[in-house]
Amino acid sequence: MIIIGELLNSTRREVKDAIEKRNVEFVKDLAKKQVEAGAHYLDVNAGAFVDDEAEHLLWLMDTVQAVVDVPLAIDSADPEVIEKALAVHKGKAMINSITAEEEKFEAIVPLIKKYQAKIIALCMDDSGMPNTAEDRLKVVEKFHNSFTKEGIPMEDVFLDPLVKPVSVNSSFGNEVLAALEEINTRYKGVHTTCGLSNISFGLPHRKVLNQAFFVMCVARGMDSVIIDPLDQKIMSLLYASEVLVDRDPRCSNYLKAVRRGVVQG
Repeated sequence: MIIIGELLNSTRREVKDAIEKRNVEFVKDLAKKQVEAGAHYLDVNAGAFVDDEAEHLLWLMDTVQAVVDVPLAIDSADPEVIEKALAVHKGKAMINSITAEEEKFEAIVPLIKKYQAKIIALCMDDSGMPNTAEDRLKVVEKFHNSFTKEGIPMEDVFLDPLVKPVSVNSSFGNEVLAALEEINTRYKGVHTTCGLSNISFGLPHRKVLNQAFFVMCVARGMDSVIIDPLDQKIMSLLYASEVLVDRDPRCSNYLKAVRRGVVQG
């Protein structure tokens, strides 16, 4: 399972304050803790600083890359900010994210190609956010055709089927699960990921719903997730789930995680 640590996000009050005050130790500590917990990528976001996002993002990246070696997922809606970040990133970065909306797609694709970045592709196009698995798969086919035409390797693509709250419509969880299963059947080599916590928005005891949905997503083939890697319960479920769907030969990752204290009963 490819884990994208979500905590270095300026929408979180304590992170925004740390960026604003240039609290180096707070940022370094949070970066190190996520990697020690098992994160393979760290999402970095300074979008809360509307007028000077690039300045804050570059400081955040520099601070994080001073203490960890994992690549970063550059999380911004502004292509100019993304390019500035890619230009200073050490190694092969990830961009979070692209959609199949024509204007946004055309703005981000040149950056993927220029910097050979990995990309999180949100299953959304100019018709809006999809509700059904069928709608999501239409966008996935569009992505597949376009990325192939542009020479972007599908193994660098992380398809996100767009999780929506079940509090709005109780079918939304099932539609994502159906889409995940079909994506992993049709498109070999592509990764699938999601922002898990959207599923529980508006409901009490959200962590319970997130954890249950995560296990279901793994069973449908999802091989990446954007989560809080310091949440020991969901990390325990991650390693246990991979054993149960035969993605952990000889249970070696599970046993290592148990020895490290990451998995607890």
